[in-house]
Amino acid sequence: MKNSSLGTGALVGALLTAPLMAVMYLADQLAGLPFVPFDLFDWMTRVLPGPVITFGIETMINTLTRLGIDVADTAKLAEHAIAVLQFFLGGVLAGAVFYAVAKARQTRPDWMVSLVTGALYGLPQIAISLVAGGTSLHPLINLAWLLALFLGWGTAFKWIYARLEWVRPRPEAIEAAEARSVQAIDRRQFLILLGTSAATITVVGSSLAAVLARAERRRGEQTLQDTVAHSISGDERPPFPNANDPLSPAPGTRPEYTPLKDFYKVFIRSEPTVIDGSTWVLPITGLVDNQLMLTLDDLRQRYPRRDQYVTISCISGRVGTNLISTTLWSGASLKEVLAEAKVQQAARYLNITSGDGFHETISLELIEADERLMLCYDWDGYPLPVDHGFPLRVWIPDRYGMKQPKWITAMEVTDQYKPGFWVERRWDELAQVKATSVIDTVAVDAVIQDGERRLVPVGGIAFAGARQISKVELRVDGGPWEAAQLRSPFSETTWVIWRYDWPFQEGRHIVEVRCAEGDGTPQIEATSEAHPSGATGIHRKEANL
Repeated sequence: MKNSSLGTGALVGALLTAPLMAVMYLADQLAGLPFVPFDLFDWMTRVLPGPVITFGIETMINTLTRLGIDVADTAKLAEHAIAVLQFFLGGVLAGAVFYAVAKARQTRPDWMVSLVTGALYGLPQIAISLVAGGTSLHPLINLAWLLALFLGWGTAFKWIYARLEWVRPRPEAIEAAEARSVQAIDRRQFLILLGTSAATITVVGSSLAAVLARAERRRGEQTLQDTVAHSISGDERPPFPNANDPLSPAPGTRPEYTPLKDFYKVFIRSEPTVIDGSTWVLPITGLVDNQLMLTLDDLRQRYPRRDQYVTISCISGRVGTNLISTTLWSGASLKEVLAEAKVQQAARYLNITSGDGFHETISLELIEADERLMLCYDWDGYPLPVDHGFPLRVWIPDRYGMKQPKWITAMEVTDQYKPGFWVERRWDELAQVKATSVIDTVAVDAVIQDGERRLVPVGGIAFAGARQISKVELRVDGGPWEAAQLRSPFSETTWVIWRYDWPFQEGRHIVEVRCAEGDGTPQIEATSEAHPSGATGIHRKEANL
């Protein structure tokens, strides 16, 4: 009987928690009210120990990779699924506990018990949501809304338990029970009706919310594009710096210039942070003689605009990663901005904080030595997309993305070093990009006839941060390394497209690639995991001809 109660409670918990999430999601899209599953997930990623977070990241990426799923496209979706599943399982467990306790007490639960149940389950999550959530509404509004939802959730348990457990006949009242059975919906029918209702609410609510979310995203992107009078897209785009390079990429090689819609996304919250650019101001404080309060217009108009083609990659990417993208970055030199602030002699570091809770520290010595360090406000001639850090992010050459804050809200010049967000979680302090080379394609469907020879185009990318690439080599089936052709890069801070036309050989083959940095330093061929300093090793691809 106990197992039966646990199972029934778990089922009811599932049937009530699914529509609860759908209603939350719809309210989030309609009115900006909290979506607790995401808030709970975001809070856990901040409070759990660094090794636990790292284990979760590694497990998720490894799982997606083994399943052949594109990590760049699905990593954030996977996080969303984990957050929803976590909340859902919590509701299922709460239902099982409620039913087990109610059954053990052998009394019909009253309204107070059901309200206490909703409060016990909901109050910790409400508190977390109010602290960690990103909604801009007044906390009292969020509190009232979430209290109503969770108390209603608990009340529903009481009502359903009464229908399922107290309309059934008891031995001493079997005749009365039989008399009532004509009018009562039996237990199975009631569960079917409950399941149908829950499914309807869940599907309709989540579908409508999804439609609203897509519409809002389109409006937001259009608004950002409309805020500038210039564009370098489409027919108006000037030619790329390597437009006259005679080497064409092998068919199937990734685009040399990444469309913004395909740019990889990594951020520490479940959803991107939304900041109102019209009211945003960047304070630069601390050990400076001239404290600054800069608007976006100030950054655009008071400092020379710098344009730099940049490739940026994620430290979590495996060998052969697609968590790497290239576009045109535009902004103000961080060195020039700090020059106006008049940094004091005792200062050593710049602490940057972000709207999503991220933070990072940059050495003033590095900023002084490299004027390319940029406060970036445009990508591809448009304001930064919301997903990628609007209104402002920083770019540091030769570093992984984990060192480069987005959604910047404040900067403080200081003499004290503070470990960055991911450094606190035991990732590498320097996070310098590791040289890597990737095989994108073995174009067996694009064989070239060269006299009596048949050649298969093989191609991909090589990248070594700001240290450039001097050569790329391929070998097949463990044979000798052969030099590939290199296409001129967009800049010294972007990847290089390479190509090798391989003499056709039938059968199954293993193709490998390696590269060397601009000064001849070979890429690290020994295999290492992404944590803590970035993955290393040789990328291989199987080819069947």
